Amino acid sequence: MRDIEHPDVTRAQITGYPKVLMATQPKHCGTDIYDSEILAGDAIIVLPNGEIVLEENLEDYLIEHLGFQFKTAK
Repeated sequence: MRDIEHPDVTRAQITGYPKVLMATQPKHCGTDIYDSEILAGDAIIVLPNGEIVLEENLEDYLIEHLGFQFKTAK
């Protein structure tokens, strides 16, 4: 007797996603200046020179490019 695998199982093994989730994957919208993936719905900051920074990378940008210092008040 031959083992038959369900097509959804095969698809999940190949793609890493079940069929249902494949249709709901967020749209890829590019990358920011740190090469972080930007997905539809992500909060971004557009710099005056047109470059884009993900909001989650803003602190790194402020430190590395503008010399900001983040400290805890004592």
